[in-house]
Amino acid sequence: MKSFLYKSEPFLRTDTIGLRLVKFITLLCIVSCGSTPKFFSQNTQAPAATPTVSEADLIHYGDLIDVDVVGSLEYDWRGTVNPEGFLDGFSPDNETVFALCRSEDALADDITKIYSRILKDPKVEVKVLDRSGRAVTMLLGAVRNRQRFKLSREVHLKELIALSGGVTDAASGEITIFRPPDLNCFNAGDAKEKKSPSVTHYKISQLLQGDTGSNPAVLSGDIVTVVEASPIYVIGGVNVPRPISSRDEVSVLRAIAAAGGLAKEANESDVVIYRRDGKDSKTISVDLKKISAKQQDDVLLKPFDVVDVGQKGRARSKFLPTLSSEQISRDIFKVPVRIIE
Repeated sequence: MKSFLYKSEPFLRTDTIGLRLVKFITLLCIVSCGSTPKFFSQNTQAPAATPTVSEADLIHYGDLIDVDVVGSLEYDWRGTVNPEGFLDGFSPDNETVFALCRSEDALADDITKIYSRILKDPKVEVKVLDRSGRAVTMLLGAVRNRQRFKLSREVHLKELIALSGGVTDAASGEITIFRPPDLNCFNAGDAKEKKSPSVTHYKISQLLQGDTGSNPAVLSGDIVTVVEASPIYVIGGVNVPRPISSRDEVSVLRAIAAAGGLAKEANESDVVIYRRDGKDSKTISVDLKKISAKQQDDVLLKPFDVVDVGQKGRARSKFLPTLSSEQISRDIFKVPVRIIE
């Protein structure tokens, strides 16, 4: 027993000296660095991030909201949001409750605080029962099917265009989104502040390349327009008289080819381009035979030019031809609303 104690004493003394040395180093580091060394710090976990609520899950105008006080029927309420953003007709303890662009949980917390003045430990649950009353989102312009949408979840631009059948050849390459104020929760943190309408522009090429910045979330009330290129009209002696897109450089020969080519009664030597230049208009005579024989340059067309191919047996008009404004698609306000859930 003595032998064991005798042999262990040096270790005890060494451990005591070592412990004092560690304490001295720690104290020195605290004094000089102002903090405890990392190898002595506690292994604490970082606080969990606050979960974010998507814009579509916030409370909008037109939503049907249910307030349920658990265990009570007297204090329950169901209704909508008034134009000022408060729960319409709901004023517990004579206090109005602001609900626009709030989450269900945040609104429940506010109502719980109010009811705590008159009830003991109230438990309040808030639920959006119906989102179909929200503002309609419209998709217009150079898409195959112009549509109206009711958005009950988060939807991005690319999905919306795909649901409409994609863009047409008349697209100019640009998409604009007009966002009216107060019809969505774009800036939910500033819901009580007066907002202004905004217009943003996106490139179709960047959207197709997968650029996330060109694929924004589309919100309730947005007006999305796939911008159409300015037209060039080809009429007269062609197989398919029609307007064609001018987003690229278009020559007379290319425009006639896009209109189905020359008809049987076409007069190749009698082609006239009507061009409006400011307040004035001018005409440019073109002979297709000379262009084919390289005796005349092919004329590049400008937006809103009218190419009139002469027809045998028809006298040439001295005035700019009148074009009928044929309605290509149905009235957008008569198109059925598509619900996206």
